[in-house]
Amino acid sequence: MKNKVSIFLAIVWLACMLPALAQTTADSTASVPSATQAGITFTGYVEAYYTHDFTAPKTSQERPEFLYNHKRNREVNVNLALLKGAYTSERVRANLAVQVGTYAQYNYAAEQPLLRNVFEANAGVKLSRTKDLWLDAGIFTSHIGFESAISKDCWTLTRSILAENSPYYLSGAKLTYTTGNGKWTLLGSVLNGWQRIAKLSGYSGPSLSTQIQYKPSANLTLNWSTFIGSDRPDSLKQPRFFNNFYAIINPNRKVSAILGFDIGTDQKPVGTGSYVWYSPVAIVRYSVSDAVKVAGRVEYYDDKNGVIIATGTPNGFKTWGYSLNVDYVILPNALFRIEGKVYDSRDAIFESKVGLSKTNTSLTTSLAVSF
Repeated sequence: MKNKVSIFLAIVWLACMLPALAQTTADSTASVPSATQAGITFTGYVEAYYTHDFTAPKTSQERPEFLYNHKRNREVNVNLALLKGAYTSERVRANLAVQVGTYAQYNYAAEQPLLRNVFEANAGVKLSRTKDLWLDAGIFTSHIGFESAISKDCWTLTRSILAENSPYYLSGAKLTYTTGNGKWTLLGSVLNGWQRIAKLSGYSGPSLSTQIQYKPSANLTLNWSTFIGSDRPDSLKQPRFFNNFYAIINPNRKVSAILGFDIGTDQKPVGTGSYVWYSPVAIVRYSVSDAVKVAGRVEYYDDKNGVIIATGTPNGFKTWGYSLNVDYVILPNALFRIEGKVYDSRDAIFESKVGLSKTNTSLTTSLAVSF
């Protein structure tokens, strides 16, 4: 309790000091040329939401177990509120962000209590004077996938099933190189595990991860990320190999699309062969105007062996998802969103008013403000 109180007081203090600190930073760096400018910047983000699950019983206060964002049902709550301080100079950088909200409550439940409030904490140094080559270490947001916990940066209000069940954050050390023309980004990292700050008990590790991203133009991004390691104790001998592929296509200012595909394998603990899970997703967004955008999503997640999402049913987790959201930019830093979503499963896995159901229907709204 003392730790939580201390964290809350620190957040309040930072919020009160933001204007003064921002002004001090701006004043102290105003005369420094932009090429060598160094200083501290502070940013913040708050997303409040309300989700109504039409399928679940009235007494149910949580959304399905495989979801970690916008988790609370039929109540106004905060998905994510964070304050971030970032230091940058020509060859050194550091980030520290603290968080509260239901996202942190559910997605960080396996971490040590104090670390559950750490969204990001890392330091980096540029290894070359002439090349964009950085070494960073600490806790950082995951490079795996095209979605993050910060909803305003995602095309849909809620996250895809594949995003909810792959790493949102990673801890370890990473080496990142970006070519001079900005078209290629190469990343290699040594990690404590599959979305783990503290290494899993009984796992000697480490895990490895890579990223290859290619941007031939402003209208196309191609990405391949991998994870090699395990999320099981060494005694089970279940190495994991995971691939994340996606393409972001922006042919014009009106219509854009994201095509994603995840596939992973865990070796079977007994005998030969591997358990396989996979998930394709397609998102199409249409810009009605600068202030209004509409996005639709179709996705499928197949985990028949329950490696990532265990159901205990004959067919395992085999679920389609459909969603449609409308975004309205109230102000440059204020975004209102509403989204309807339907899940359709092979087996009856969703809690309902009359037992278990094969479908789940919900409506989510959110108001996000960044500063």
